[in-house]
Amino acid sequence: MNTQVDRITIEPEVCHGKPIVRGMRWPVEMILDMLGSGMTPDEIVRDHYELEIDDIYACINFSRLSVSGETLSLTNE
Repeated sequence: MNTQVDRITIEPEVCHGKPIVRGMRWPVEMILDMLGSGMTPDEIVRDHYELEIDDIYACINFSRLSVSGETLSLTNE
């Protein structure tokens, strides 16, 4: 299972420059909100076909790294 944060990007013109999933209009915070409301990763990808399970785990890992104080480097690819 890929939990790398390379699926997370920041693009100033998309979602006000918030961290997003693979350049799509899916902010990391929205994925975390769904998880926080009790949805499972499987439920999220079942309800939102454009997302992949690795996207969900990348959001979780990105959040963990963000609060750990580790340096993150996000690029647009």
